[in-house]
Amino acid sequence: MRTAYLEGRSIAALARDHHVSRGAIRTTVADLLPEHTAVDPCAPARSCRSSSTCPGKVADFLRAADLADADRAALDQGVIVRRGQGYTLRVSAVPAVHRAFLNLCRPLDVAQGAPAVPAQRKARREYENRVNALTTDTRR
Repeated sequence: MRTAYLEGRSIAALARDHHVSRGAIRTTVADLLPEHTAVDPCAPARSCRSSSTCPGKVADFLRAADLADADRAALDQGVIVRRGQGYTLRVSAVPAVHRAFLNLCRPLDVAQGAPAVPAQRKARREYENRVNALTTDTRR
């Protein structure tokens, strides 16, 4: 198990292989390899990731936008939740990604040369409220 962990096997995979809980694997790794249980600064912190629901109108706009590869991957990995006639997209990403999505959606508030669609403005405002709630929750 020691070698498998050092080779990069996940704790969940080791738990499945040995038919024990992940907590048991974490405890064993902490006992056997105390120098390897410190938080890796290069690893993405799970606590920094937050999940927010993005209204379907905003998600459709973002899919048509020119996104960076990491932002596109976060959007593509979102889970679609059907809501009545439309849908929401549950996106799990760091708050900075949600902020970037929000900044890209600014044209939904005021369309250049055309009147803004009220439903799109409302969807963007709802997403903005959710992102603001995320950032205030992470500051506590």
